[in-house]
Amino acid sequence: MINLFIVDDHQIFRDGLKLLFENTEDMAVAGEAESGKAVLAQLADVTPDLILMDIQMPGLNGIETTRRIKAMQPEANILMLTMFEDDQSVFAAMRAGALGYVLKGANHGEMLQAVRVASAGGAVFSPRVAAHIIQWFAQPDKQPAEETAVQLPALTTRELEVLELLAVGLDNSVIAERLTVTNKTVRNYVSQLLKKLEVNDRLEAAEVAHQAGIK
Repeated sequence: MINLFIVDDHQIFRDGLKLLFENTEDMAVAGEAESGKAVLAQLADVTPDLILMDIQMPGLNGIETTRRIKAMQPEANILMLTMFEDDQSVFAAMRAGALGYVLKGANHGEMLQAVRVASAGGAVFSPRVAAHIIQWFAQPDKQPAEETAVQLPALTTRELEVLELLAVGLDNSVIAERLTVTNKTVRNYVSQLLKKLEVNDRLEAAEVAHQAGIK
């Protein structure tokens, strides 16, 4: 039986993974946490075969959480689950000690296969991420991206969602449509982000997001 621990700040996503794993004969969910701080506190009492770790979470992000877990438990197996497939996030996750990097859009078969491989200590990547890495290394002038030292301040889940959409160049009206909120609500969130990030405009906010691994 493969015992799993799920770390993600979105309850709906955690519930979906739990349903998948609990309906798979050789898997069981040993625990879950909504933040890096929460999982660090719980791992003293549980030793899962694999930790599934979201990268972008409020407070302590998944990469820093992975680094701290590996410092405490070098034998821990950690698989990153994320929406991001940029060079910086992939290489930062690997340097932190993660065994693999799987996109949240993976289908059930891909997810279960990734869990089985990673729980046994094997390296695993979603097909899109693997193709991206191969293409990146095929460029002779490339070197692994330097890990950013930029740390985001504590942001709410909604502020992070707005920042992620802002960082890819979406305007307020499109962000409002994606999040099913009003334009005024988005403007308020953008204003809060500018203050928290200590920047003057949304372009500078996007740059800070990119430096922190959000692309």
